[in-house]
Amino acid sequence: MTKRLITVTLTVAMAVVAQPGLATAATFMVKPEVGNNTFSAVFDAMIGERITAVSSAVGCTVTVDEEKLEGHAKCSVPLTSIRVDNDDTKTEHFQQWVTNKKGDPTQCTFELEVPLVKVQSPLEAKKPLSFTTEGTFTLCGRKREGGGPERITGTVIYLPPGTYGETRTLRIRARIDDFNREQYGVSPKNTPGWLARVQQLAPVVATEGTIDVNLFATSQDEAAAEKSSQ
Repeated sequence: MTKRLITVTLTVAMAVVAQPGLATAATFMVKPEVGNNTFSAVFDAMIGERITAVSSAVGCTVTVDEEKLEGHAKCSVPLTSIRVDNDDTKTEHFQQWVTNKKGDPTQCTFELEVPLVKVQSPLEAKKPLSFTTEGTFTLCGRKREGGGPERITGTVIYLPPGTYGETRTLRIRARIDDFNREQYGVSPKNTPGWLARVQQLAPVVATEGTIDVNLFATSQDEAAAEKSSQ
């Protein structure tokens, strides 16, 4: 049972756009308080439980370089925003696994940094464009064993002003397959008080899962220009 993104992101957070009219360096934001940016992680044990962890409090900053057809992103998800199977007990247990009962869950975030996303052609309005990239997770300050990145695949769609709100928007869908929670120390065997239950839980709770994010990143340059003109 675990996720993050996102961290989730992520989760994600990989928006690269080269749409006519965008500045060379454009900033887009995924706002966690809006509630329409979602992160989900599914861990489906072959002979055990299917566990789903979800959050709608994903925040990202996405920077786009129009001329180079590339960009980068940083995303975060607060641990306490993540619900596991919509169950209070499972959610509490998940928080213990993530923090290893050594820290305050309210101070823990899942962070994702995507240093480079590159697309092969400019985005066209309302037409999805696929991408493949890599991102580095940090869960409660811990990186993956060996420090390696996760492979990320997905699509990005450009939504012109008036399509989804008043400013330009990037709809980003991204996926991370084979996410191994134990490589980040998210495990009962790393958590005091859970050691005696590890063996009986082994076949029940999967160590690998899939993370999906669905994000709407809105143009901040446009919003700032509109605010200054008022």
